[in-house]
Amino acid sequence: MSAYKRMNEIWLQHQRERSDLVRSRLIIWRKQGTIVRLERPTRLGRARSLGYKAKQGYIIVRVKTGRGPREKPRPRMGRKPRSLGVTKYTPQKSRRWIAEERVGRKFPNLRVLNSYWVGSDHKWVWHEVILVDPNHPVIYNDPHINWICDSVHKGRENRGLTSAGKRSRGLRRRGRGAEKIRPSLRARGNRGK
Repeated sequence: MSAYKRMNEIWLQHQRERSDLVRSRLIIWRKQGTIVRLERPTRLGRARSLGYKAKQGYIIVRVKTGRGPREKPRPRMGRKPRSLGVTKYTPQKSRRWIAEERVGRKFPNLRVLNSYWVGSDHKWVWHEVILVDPNHPVIYNDPHINWICDSVHKGRENRGLTSAGKRSRGLRRRGRGAEKIRPSLRARGNRGK
């Protein structure tokens, strides 16, 4: 077993046991802001597996998002109670995808590479997002990552091109039963028109 894989297993074991380290970390995170830039990833093994490298041009950001269903304003005009559309209204996007979009708006000059879960309590969920600076010489001279410098990868988190976005769009499914997913649900619906 590789060192990073072992680190990831130990991390998940601490999370399952809700150790003192995990609880004290969440207490600190609750008091911090919604989007916090970090020196290094909290889960190094997971970050490395998703493309993070400890060199210039890579940035790690922790995002706090709320749990539970999306809050929707009650309609002001008359409705049947069942038609209000207020309760049991869940977004089609995962919390991880929403976190990536918020980071993309906060750092418009950076590209979202990927993200991963780092913790949750009864009220909040925390994710860490890996960002890449496409204008940094270390990035655009590296043949393994300089694909992200191309302008077609601007705003990839808003178009569902990250791992979390593809999962929410149903693109993990293939073959029978997934015929109407590609290229997208909207494009597939317009094909017959």
